[in-house]
Amino acid sequence: MLLPLYLLAVAVFAMGTSEFMLAGLLPDIASDLDVTVGTAGALTSAFAIGMIVGAPLVAALARNWPRRSTLLAFILAFAAAHAVGAITTSFPMLFATRVVAALANAGFLAVALTAAATLVPADRKGRALAVLLSGTTVATIAGVPGGSVLGMLLGWRTTFWAVAALCLPAALGILTGVPAGRVKEEATGGLTLRAELAQLKSPRLTLVMLLGALVNAATFAGLTFLAPVVTDTARLDELWISVALVLFGAGSFVGVTVAGRLSDQRPTQVLAVGGPLLLIGWPALAVLADEPVALLGLVFVQGALSFALGSTLITRVLYAAAGAPTMAGSYATAALNVGAAAGPLIAATTLGTAAGDLGPLWASGLLVAVALLIAFPLRTVISPGRRAEALR
Repeated sequence: MLLPLYLLAVAVFAMGTSEFMLAGLLPDIASDLDVTVGTAGALTSAFAIGMIVGAPLVAALARNWPRRSTLLAFILAFAAAHAVGAITTSFPMLFATRVVAALANAGFLAVALTAAATLVPADRKGRALAVLLSGTTVATIAGVPGGSVLGMLLGWRTTFWAVAALCLPAALGILTGVPAGRVKEEATGGLTLRAELAQLKSPRLTLVMLLGALVNAATFAGLTFLAPVVTDTARLDELWISVALVLFGAGSFVGVTVAGRLSDQRPTQVLAVGGPLLLIGWPALAVLADEPVALLGLVFVQGALSFALGSTLITRVLYAAAGAPTMAGSYATAALNVGAAAGPLIAATTLGTAAGDLGPLWASGLLVAVALLIAFPLRTVISPGRRAEALR
């Protein structure tokens, strides 16, 4: 793997810390800005909505832009949005900064995913994606729990400042390590934007994007509202929220690493084994949430399974969108964040039911069940074999 790929992963670490950190900060944000925890959870959806809209839009605009300066502009805009978020006393303004940060993140990730695929041989996209996503998984292991502890000790605003500061060394790495070529010049085929957008009509691409969105929705539904489960249901101290997030992140790192070695050639096997286990895991987590040892163990397992399946499906998006060399990254980003937007919104509706704090975990299980019901009869479409290629 080339050094620029790891430098991109550093930037993804900063952005991943921001995207996931709200899981440990929602109660404090809600209290400080005088809103409910459910309303504060909409900040996660705001970020995801910005990613959904921004990924294809910015990727289309950036087709002819210099790659290095484009990535640099996005990460600096991301840092500025967090600086504004750190000083605002208005929930609508904080919501707006999350959308702006998401737009910058979307543009960065869309260009970075496409860049990562061009930095490795054509049959190593899964491994390249695993390196890039390792920035996200390391964020869940170190950045997010660290942000949670920092927020608990010094307030949630300090965490926003820390993310802004974290962007600066990542920006320096991009400036010194990423090639300055233009996106379109480095892509193959010389396709027009219309031709690349036409790839969205592919049944195979549509399917894997849908499945990726559903699995990611399940991940964010449970993760966003994990803090109340740890403190209220399991009756653990607030510091254990960080422990739970570390375990989820460690699991996600394991899942991405393993899937990175399998998703290029054996995606069907990953889904066939991991899918049912993930489906069982979310209800099990809900049932055993009042047992701290079981809760923490299952958090690790669910992190591993969620990211193994999610990264495998997003790798299949890149393969299925091979005919859209400059837009494929935006399709993968959009799929991820449709799920990230929908998951917390769906989960929030369960908080006022009899399920209470455990409602989001049950919602996660339901979302995985829907994904498997769709995937099972169409599993040959996901496979890289000839039958799948015929449906592209």
